[in-house]
Amino acid sequence: MSYQPWNQGSPGRVPGGLTPQPWQQPAQLSAMRASHTDRERAIDVLKAGFSEGRLGQPEYEQRLERAQNAQTYGELHLLLADLPQGPLPLPTPTPQQFAQPQAYVAQPVPRTFLPPPQTNGSAIGALVCGVLTPMYGLTAIPAIILGHKAKAEIRRTGERGEGLATAGLVLGWVTLGFVAVVLVIVAAVALGR
Repeated sequence: MSYQPWNQGSPGRVPGGLTPQPWQQPAQLSAMRASHTDRERAIDVLKAGFSEGRLGQPEYEQRLERAQNAQTYGELHLLLADLPQGPLPLPTPTPQQFAQPQAYVAQPVPRTFLPPPQTNGSAIGALVCGVLTPMYGLTAIPAIILGHKAKAEIRRTGERGEGLATAGLVLGWVTLGFVAVVLVIVAAVALGR
């Protein structure tokens, strides 16, 4: 009888006084029960694999059904092992891991489960000011200022919105250039009279 997390006894020993062997550890991890969240994450990875063309329709539907009914990490691992961003491989245990219980070490979160980067607020403001410039004229300068500020913040933080900042900058500078040309023409006409 192998040690299971729900059995009574010390974590480093199995009932009957036997010490677990290194080859038993991955099987024990595979036998750990999966939660609803684990199944949902596995379904997300399957959806990504299907949308990328890595799985055909029949295979996707079959794996989806098996993921919904999976009871253990091992079952989920088998469904996702050949897909990118699936579960990380089970760690290879060392003899020291059996002597002392180790604290749980969080694994890196696959990119599929991370929230998308946020759009920079200054970039949105630059675009809004740039779009309003033809109507109000005075928003060209805030569009330029916010556009440069947004580009610096995007380089520093990795947020989205580079195109929005560029569009705000272009609209602001084009409007200022147009105003400068009109002022030069008006001044030339006024001096010519």
